[in-house]
Amino acid sequence: MDIRPVKTEADYQATLKEIESLMSAEAGSEEGDRLDVLVTLVEAYERQHYPVDFPDPVEAIKFRMEQQGLTVDDLVPVIGRKNRVYEVLARKRPLTLRMIEGLHDRFSIPAESLIKHRSNHDSSAA
Repeated sequence: MDIRPVKTEADYQATLKEIESLMSAEAGSEEGDRLDVLVTLVEAYERQHYPVDFPDPVEAIKFRMEQQGLTVDDLVPVIGRKNRVYEVLARKRPLTLRMIEGLHDRFSIPAESLIKHRSNHDSSAA
């Protein structure tokens, strides 16, 4: 099995084409093993060259609300009174550390998503 690292965009494109040709390979076969290795190499290249950015905190909250069928009332125990929830969702009030911790713990929203733009928001409110 002749496999080389994916170092350049040309290597990346060529490896993607090869992966496409191996998609119907059976697991455990030589082609299947080659597919597994190539996918691992492409994933490593993509992590380095095409990092996925976390969503905006408010978008992360709205996504989780939609995903779990949550209402503003469901957020009240974590964020505070309804008017405060509406202010957060309208980006008129930044999330506090307590809110971030609560949203993460109660609704499993990644903390990285909730703190991403917090400093930008705080500086614009000054």
